[in-house]
Amino acid sequence: MRGIKRARASRRINFFLKRSRGVIHIGASSGQERDLYAEHNLKVLWLEPIPGVFDQLVENIRGYANQRALQALLLDQDDVEVALHIASNSGKSSSVLPMKDHKRMWPHVHYDGQLSMRSTTLDTLIRRESVDERSYDTIVMDTQGSELRVLMGARSTLQGITYVKVEAADFESYEGGCTVEDLSAFFGEAGFVEERRQCFSSMPGVGSYFDLVFRRLDKAQQPT
Repeated sequence: MRGIKRARASRRINFFLKRSRGVIHIGASSGQERDLYAEHNLKVLWLEPIPGVFDQLVENIRGYANQRALQALLLDQDDVEVALHIASNSGKSSSVLPMKDHKRMWPHVHYDGQLSMRSTTLDTLIRRESVDERSYDTIVMDTQGSELRVLMGARSTLQGITYVKVEAADFESYEGGCTVEDLSAFFGEAGFVEERRQCFSSMPGVGSYFDLVFRRLDKAQQPT
């Protein structure tokens, strides 16, 4: 029964996939959604910064003809040296930011170390790798608190995007990290509206984590 409920929840929050032609997945981890994307016959560009995790991602998508992986740490500036903190849960909670209340919600997760990496923006990466932007109209992202900085470095790419799915908390999970409120403000100014919200973790006295889906308003619907 629990598996059925999880499947239904996944279908509800991922409704946009049946309307998409391609996905740019930022914070790919090991490509857990590869079969879901393949079921929808989507072209996928996976982006993952951690070397060992990236190697596993490449291996996992081998044989998926429409799926490609690039190793990159995305932020709002190009060629800046940053420390990427590596999390103990197979890197899933890794971030360029120190943990804050994330430690209260998931006390078993901690940082094991860090890597020094060079940043790039999504806009620069798209140009440098000669990615055909017309193939992708959806972004899925989970960068553990740095989502707003990634989006600020993707303003050109966002012009061709219809849907963005992003994971965010309504509290400061990472020090200086963006919250649901911050992302809602950014997307509102960028011409997007929140289409769906689904809570997947909550703790009294701390807050909640959500999957959020934003949709670009049609030009006719956008405020003047």
